[in-house]
Amino acid sequence: MSAQATALHDRHLACGAKMVDFAGYRMPIQYGSIIEEHLLVRRLGGVFDVSHMGEFFVEGPGAEAFLDSVTVNHVASLAHGQVQYSAFMTPEGGIVDDLLVHRMDDTHFMLVVNASNRDKDWAWLQAHVGEGVTLKDRSDEFSLLALQGREAYQLVLRMADQDLKDLPYYWFREGSLGGIPLILARTGYTGERGFELYVKNERAGELWDLLMPALREGGMGPIGLGARDSLRLEMKYALYGNDIDGGTSTLEADLGWITKMKKGRPFLGLEVLQRQKAQGLQRKLVGFEVLGRGIARHGQDCLMDGLSIGQVTSGGHSPVLGKAIGMAYLALPHAVNGVEFEVDLGGRRCAARVVPTPFVQLEVPCR
Repeated sequence: MSAQATALHDRHLACGAKMVDFAGYRMPIQYGSIIEEHLLVRRLGGVFDVSHMGEFFVEGPGAEAFLDSVTVNHVASLAHGQVQYSAFMTPEGGIVDDLLVHRMDDTHFMLVVNASNRDKDWAWLQAHVGEGVTLKDRSDEFSLLALQGREAYQLVLRMADQDLKDLPYYWFREGSLGGIPLILARTGYTGERGFELYVKNERAGELWDLLMPALREGGMGPIGLGARDSLRLEMKYALYGNDIDGGTSTLEADLGWITKMKKGRPFLGLEVLQRQKAQGLQRKLVGFEVLGRGIARHGQDCLMDGLSIGQVTSGGHSPVLGKAIGMAYLALPHAVNGVEFEVDLGGRRCAARVVPTPFVQLEVPCR
C-alpha cells in the first residue's frame, strides 16, 4: 500500500525536503541538516507539517462521561477551550496511545492521536463507546502545522486575526489567520513556545504560502520530523512505540501527573494502576546521559555488574548539550539521579548516568 501525501507534499519538495514514509504518509524528515534545524527551533523557531496526526471528534450528552471512562486524566475538569494531555489504557494497564483532549464546549471534544495508532485508536474507541456519544474520524479533513520556537510564536501573535496574547499554555481558540479559519492551540512537541494550527486541507497550501515569507524574513523556515524527534528527546517527551506502548503503564512511564486515580470515575486500567501504586513500581522511565563515545538506541540493554537492569527506549545526540542522551526503563532501585550503569551498544559497552530531566533548560519556557 503506497504512502499517502499530505496537502503540502508539493511544497515540501519545492523546499528541497527529503521525504520518507512514516505512519502511512510521505513526510519531510529534513530539508537540510537535522542538527541545524534543531538549533534553529531552539534559537528562533520554525514550522513543522504534522498533518499525519489523527483528529477524532467526540460529541453528545454522554461525551464527557465516556472520555472520563477511557482516559487517565480528568476530562470533567476541562474548561471550554482547554487542552489536556492524556492516555488511553487497556484493562491490563498498558498504554493504547497518548493523546490531546480539546474541550470545544459541554458536549463536543476533539482528540488528537498519533498517526501510527489512528486505526487502532479508532477501533478501540468504537469498541467502548456507549449511548449518547457520536464518534467522527475527521483526520482526512485536516492539515496540522506546528509553529514552534519563541520567534515563531511571536509571528503567530502578529499575524492572527484576533488577540492571542492572553491565550495560556494548553488552551486553544477557534479563529483565523489571514482570513483562513483555524483552530489555534498553544501546544507542541518541542518544549518551546508555539502554536499548533489545525486547518482544512483545502486551505493548507494557502496557509503555508502566507506563513513562509514571514518565517523566512525572520530567519526561520520549515523543519523536518528528524529535528522534531531530537527536540522532544531533549525534553523527555515520550514517543509511542519507543518509550510507551501496550506493555507500559503511565505510572511506569513517569506520567503519574496525568493519571488522576481519584477523579471520581473509574476508567479502564485503573485497577492495575491502583495495584502498582499499592505494591510499588518495579521499574521507571528515566533520562540518562552517555559518558563515553556512542549513541544509545532503542532496545539496547542497560547493565550493572554485568546484569541487566533495564532497556533503552530512546536515544540520540543532543545538539544543544553536545552529548548523547537517552531514556530507559530501569529497575526501581537504580532509577535514581546520579546512578551510573553501562549500555550495551551492540557488543561494546559504554558508561551512562541517570540525570534530571528535561535534559535542556529552556531560556523561554513554553508556559
